[in-house]
Amino acid sequence: MADSNAPKTLAERRRAYWRDNLRIMAWLMAVWFIVSYGCGILLVEPLNKIQLGGYKLGFWMAQQGSIYVFVILIFVYVRQMNRLDEKHGFTESADTDTESTKPKEDV
Repeated sequence: MADSNAPKTLAERRRAYWRDNLRIMAWLMAVWFIVSYGCGILLVEPLNKIQLGGYKLGFWMAQQGSIYVFVILIFVYVRQMNRLDEKHGFTESADTDTESTKPKEDV
């Protein structure tokens, strides 16, 4: 049986990174779908019984709330991806040598 603490190859790390990335995206897209489609269309009648700032909540969710939730999901995605980068060792460090990536000039 292989040791789980053994260093992984780059290909294994990339597969694990992509699998975790898809899991994060699936959860965030599910939240987005529930808020935009569920609260804005399917559940609009029950939500309209609740007032929010003088407006019916179902109307507000369809017009404004889903947009706010979408913006919040963007920030959540950025935070989760930064954690994922650290977990799999794909962080961008400030001390990387940018000179090595530049094409060499003819001398």
